[in-house]
Amino acid sequence: MSQFPRRPFFLPLSLLALISACSGEAPQQPQQQGAPAVTVVTLKTEPVALTRELPGRTTAYLIAEVRPQVTGIVEERLFEEGSLVEAGQPLYQLDDATYRARYNSALASLARAEATVEVARLNAARAEELVKTNAVSRQEHENAIAALRQAEADVGVAEAAVASSRVELGFARITSPIAGRIGKSTVTQGALVTADQPEPLATVQQLDPIYIDLTQSSSELLQLRRAIAGGNVRDTENTPVTILLEDGTPYNHEGKLSFADVSVDPSTGSFSLRVTVPNPDHLLMPGMYVRAVLSSAVLEDGILVPQQGIARDPRGNANALVVGANGTVEQRTVELSRTIGDKWLVSSGLTAGDRVIVEGVQKVQPGMPVEATEAAEVAADTEQSGTPPPPAEPEATAADRQ
Repeated sequence: MSQFPRRPFFLPLSLLALISACSGEAPQQPQQQGAPAVTVVTLKTEPVALTRELPGRTTAYLIAEVRPQVTGIVEERLFEEGSLVEAGQPLYQLDDATYRARYNSALASLARAEATVEVARLNAARAEELVKTNAVSRQEHENAIAALRQAEADVGVAEAAVASSRVELGFARITSPIAGRIGKSTVTQGALVTADQPEPLATVQQLDPIYIDLTQSSSELLQLRRAIAGGNVRDTENTPVTILLEDGTPYNHEGKLSFADVSVDPSTGSFSLRVTVPNPDHLLMPGMYVRAVLSSAVLEDGILVPQQGIARDPRGNANALVVGANGTVEQRTVELSRTIGDKWLVSSGLTAGDRVIVEGVQKVQPGMPVEATEAAEVAADTEQSGTPPPPAEPEATAADRQ
């Protein structure tokens, strides 16, 4: 037996690593993944109402500026500012002493003229009897008849003077020409007003119904008329107009297009439209800013695609990913017309029957095979299972897909 002490045996670190690598399991290779699942919407043609949202201002249906037609001192104001007044309701009372005196004088002149007529009638009747017996000459008889006719004419003049003075006396009591809401008064009791003065005493406005004046570009009108002439778009008449208030909330009553201007403003290149809207609660006031949604025509074979199925490249071109007949992804360049609700109206690039990917866009690239499921089926399964739908994906761009 050896007398030398035993020394510990150490293996090199490289050898230990080699043994450990040989005895351990080999790292697993990544498994081949299957085709990604996407949700698609199959496009179809359908009638689409072509709407246009136009800005506008409200205008009173009727406006009447109250002005005096005779001169006088305001004795009394007979209305409350801001109240509703009826047609013919008294608004102001002027001092009518002068006009009442003229009226009474005209009545007296009429009575005198009527008395003169009575005397002339008696003289003419007496001359008629005497001329038969040659008691008076024929000339005297004719003079009596002429005096009667002159007296009757004087009665007509007196009656006209009475009517004129009655009108002036009536003008001293100023009434409302229309029914509506009256504004503030520009004069007070004791003020002197004159006939045909430029400043109105008050303004009455009829607010139910109320007008909304809109402006539309003439180029849009030309484009619409060409589409109607081409036969793909059908014109609509008497279509209700939806009104949006200044804060974006819809108005409770729908309007009706009542007037379109026949000329274009050369400075703006637009023409005027007028919509009549019921306003029973007087919620709309003259001068308010509103927006009107008009349905001017119907596109018979329109194609609508959900907005989440459309992406744009850095140049702003619209693109869509479509699942082809062989189950692979294809990229299409799309031309869009306008938004209809939460969808795009397609002008070209997509046809009926195309399956546009609306969910799972971030997971696929053009040319990849996918498993497509209709969005309607996904919604039905979600409703039956009671589980909430997955969160919507952020809008993709063409750069993200490349």
